[in-house]
Amino acid sequence: MAHSLSAKKRIRQNEKHRAINRSRKSQIKTQTRKYLEALAEGNVELARKELTTLTSKLDKISTTSTLHKNTAARIKSRLTRRLNKMQTKTG
Repeated sequence: MAHSLSAKKRIRQNEKHRAINRSRKSQIKTQTRKYLEALAEGNVELARKELTTLTSKLDKISTTSTLHKNTAARIKSRLTRRLNKMQTKTG
């Protein structure tokens, strides 16, 4: 158990940041799931719309300490490649 005031404050701050980070990561996972479901259905227009929303969220979250910018870029790249592959298959 923390004894000093600064250690107690750090514990409170860590709890707040943990809740915020979990919320942000959950938003990303939910949006990714929507995007992958649209791809699985073969709905390219919906998938493109979901990818735009997901890209926006990743960019916003990567400006904070929740997600590193290169991690966000890697996720965007991989998901975009999947959409492009789907578009070439459908013609």
